[in-house]
Amino acid sequence: MTYSESELQQIEQFASIYLKISDMAVILGVPAEILREDIADKSTAVSQHYRRGKAASKVKLLAQEMQLAQVGSPLAIENTHRNLLDMEDDE
Repeated sequence: MTYSESELQQIEQFASIYLKISDMAVILGVPAEILREDIADKSTAVSQHYRRGKAASKVKLLAQEMQLAQVGSPLAIENTHRNLLDMEDDE
């Protein structure tokens, strides 16, 4: 399916707040199955916008968690350590 630039920006914004794909589809007026398939195809613009929105919020959360770890939060230290291991596994 072809998405307008406005729709792509909406999808990126929705993904940044972790809105479910089924809810995005309702707002955009497209079948959820089609949107899901388009997002699953990593070569599409809609997939790239979706993943960019999701990743941008993940960056913010990881940065906040790192700040908490730096001031000594035991849970944040544990989570940050796990994040480091995940990062190294992905290298």
